[in-house]
Amino acid sequence: MKQLITIISLLCFYQTFSQTTKDTTTHLSEVVVTASRLPMSIMKSPVSIELLDARAIKLSPAPSYFEAIENLKGVQLLTSSFGFKVYNTRGFANPTNVRFVQLVDGADNQAPHIGAPIGSALAPTDLDIDRVELIPGTASALYGMNALNGMVHILSKNPFEHQGFSFQQKTGVNHLGDANASAQLFTETSLRWAKAWNNQWAIKLNLNYLKGYDWISDNNQDLNPNGNTSLGLFGLDNPAYDGINAYGNESSNRQTLTLGGKRYSVARTGYTEKDIADFSIQNLKADLTFAFKPSANSELNYTFRMGYLNNIYQRTNRFRLDHYWVSQHILTYENKSLILRGYMTTENTGDSYNIRSMAENIDRSFKTDTQWFKDFSAAFLASTQAGITATQALKDARIKADGGRPQPHTAEFEVLIKKLGDINNWDVGAALRVKSWMYHAEGQYNLTEEALASWKEKYGINILSGFDYRMYQVYPDGNYFINPVEPGKDLTYYKYGAFTQITKSLFDNKLQVNLSIRADKNQYFDWQWNPRVAMVFSPTDDQNFRVSFQNGYRFPSLFEAFSNVNSGGVKRVGGLPVMSKGIFENSYYKTSIDAFQVAVTSDVNTKGLTVGQAVEKNKGLVQKNDYTYLKPERVNSFEIGYKGQLLDKKLFIDADFYYNVYQNFMAQVEVSTIKSGFTNGDSLAYYLNDRTKQDRYRLWTNSKSKVYNYGASVGVRYQFYKSFVINSNVSYAKLDRKETNDGLEEAFNTPQWILNIGLSNRNLGNGWGMALNYKWQDAFVWQSSLATGTVPAYSTLDGQVGYEFESQPIELKLGATNLLNQYYYNFLAGPSVGGFYYLSATLKL
Repeated sequence: MKQLITIISLLCFYQTFSQTTKDTTTHLSEVVVTASRLPMSIMKSPVSIELLDARAIKLSPAPSYFEAIENLKGVQLLTSSFGFKVYNTRGFANPTNVRFVQLVDGADNQAPHIGAPIGSALAPTDLDIDRVELIPGTASALYGMNALNGMVHILSKNPFEHQGFSFQQKTGVNHLGDANASAQLFTETSLRWAKAWNNQWAIKLNLNYLKGYDWISDNNQDLNPNGNTSLGLFGLDNPAYDGINAYGNESSNRQTLTLGGKRYSVARTGYTEKDIADFSIQNLKADLTFAFKPSANSELNYTFRMGYLNNIYQRTNRFRLDHYWVSQHILTYENKSLILRGYMTTENTGDSYNIRSMAENIDRSFKTDTQWFKDFSAAFLASTQAGITATQALKDARIKADGGRPQPHTAEFEVLIKKLGDINNWDVGAALRVKSWMYHAEGQYNLTEEALASWKEKYGINILSGFDYRMYQVYPDGNYFINPVEPGKDLTYYKYGAFTQITKSLFDNKLQVNLSIRADKNQYFDWQWNPRVAMVFSPTDDQNFRVSFQNGYRFPSLFEAFSNVNSGGVKRVGGLPVMSKGIFENSYYKTSIDAFQVAVTSDVNTKGLTVGQAVEKNKGLVQKNDYTYLKPERVNSFEIGYKGQLLDKKLFIDADFYYNVYQNFMAQVEVSTIKSGFTNGDSLAYYLNDRTKQDRYRLWTNSKSKVYNYGASVGVRYQFYKSFVINSNVSYAKLDRKETNDGLEEAFNTPQWILNIGLSNRNLGNGWGMALNYKWQDAFVWQSSLATGTVPAYSTLDGQVGYEFESQPIELKLGATNLLNQYYYNFLAGPSVGGFYYLSATLKL
């Protein structure tokens, strides 16, 4: 396959990266706004930018524009569930991507308590999408915090320019050939209505409702295969088995038992995700816009967006979102020089629950950990005394200890899920009960559009300045968040900043120089400065070379700063001093404690030492924690690129190369402290050999490493015989090195190669059109606190056939993703994704 990639790259002059149509010249002169916050030709953008317009969306085999983004150059998709997909570019991916920003009509549509968007919950519908602009790479200099890895800007249709009624019905099926579920029906209904009066007043309404059955996470790979290596117990014989999509048998659910003179690591049994989760999907979203034009060149509009979700979601753990609400009120004023925008986002997690906590607390609801391990030990000893082998005795002991355990899909089990799903304490329940708000105000003013228009005319200068203010507010529920500053009151967290951008044209507009500087102040951190220098050299309109350097940063998200989560005896604590003072200073690395305990176990099992002797021998392995409180995360990014048209503008080439240097990666360190009452320094090692005498934490902190990564991508498009377009893009991403490699660097989690090849024609004749897209993704190592291992390489084939009625305003589209139905997952703990086959009918009046 790598040889194929090399061939594709060498032959890229005969291929394409963008799904588009025969009007190549028109497409390549389209205007984008995201790269510089000003309208400009995509060909002369100072940084890499990808465009997905209405024509490309219509031709895509993907069932929606949101999924079609996956095939843009350099984009990596993570599928947490059928209804929740996450995008990333240029490395360091995770299912809750706080380094990638998603804007809708200029408004950040993140869920406040997470700091990242909930998929497409607040995004426009397929009927209302105008275009998507994507920057793969740092955009902090203009857009501020979080835009380290990239951003996507989704723009909806203006009701003055796009009026009328439209309706769309999609019907599909998935889970064909799935051992976990029978074939399931999918349905999605959308409508859009827009009306304008006298070119002064306008209204727009969108509704979307979908229903289906989610993909199922069913990976049984053991995350703890060496839990009993010293005893030769592996695979199904391993009593410390920890399946990827099994919960309640993780590290916090294990104990080391001394049985018959040997030390065994034993986990509770737990449940699989398909035992616990509800996989039905029932999502609703809507938006309403009122627009008013005080003059021909100005517009004032108010938009309300809302999303209601019932599906699976993933961050550190897997969650079932039930009756989850997120909404946004947006007020925008815009004229030729000025944009003012304010918005409020509201989030309520409803009846959602943590799947892992649900599993472990169902286990504990019928028998405490203390009683279960006591019963297990007694049963094991009884079996071995009766002459049964230790391996079989371990299995018999589990059956005995699990006697009376609630069984999945029974009435008793469903009652427990409902009961525990309403207990907002993950030590004994599973509820996710978060209410949060985000308030944002921003403005930008183009000084040279009107006020200093003579400068623009005389000197070829554009000057743009802007500001923003953002405040997060969260209700302290006592499980997820507390207010350490003013107990009993809502927790607040704010930042503010400003930027200035100067663009100068030189040498008869052949060279464009772009300089910008941004400064931001966070409530708990000093000012952060972010410069960007970019140049575009255009010897002709069809040949454009670009180079840029910029700095990016992000402040801790609300969760990273203030979390206070109890989960299975491990407390996850935010990295600000107000949250974790005293813990950092008095804690010991969990990795060193684990190594210490393994060494003690090995010496007892293989060398015949007593526990006391083994503790004294190995206590030097225990290491004090020397990490400390959170600091902002930073990246320096260098990029060069080229956009050009050749062969009478039938061939389009877009290439880029980047090199990034990251510092202060925000990550979590796992530590333990000695419980109150155990303070004898001479006995420290004995306490750290006994989990019952420790308090365990996961603290947000910064990696000490400086991390380097680089990559490149090439996308080309070639139009040939009768409007056929053959297209391709290939992306390469590589982790270069880590200076210190302290183990806390955010995992790269990115395939080295991603390849897309497509063939399309929207004008086959008599209203017919078609498109095929082949995608291949390289195998890569996935690392997270939930699961670590290798994600296998996979490939998919997508296709669609479309038909437009000549005499009726109706369009039909028959399509499929993963047409060959080869199940795959694109990150560990994620679901197995199979084929999805659909028929879409669209009416436009």
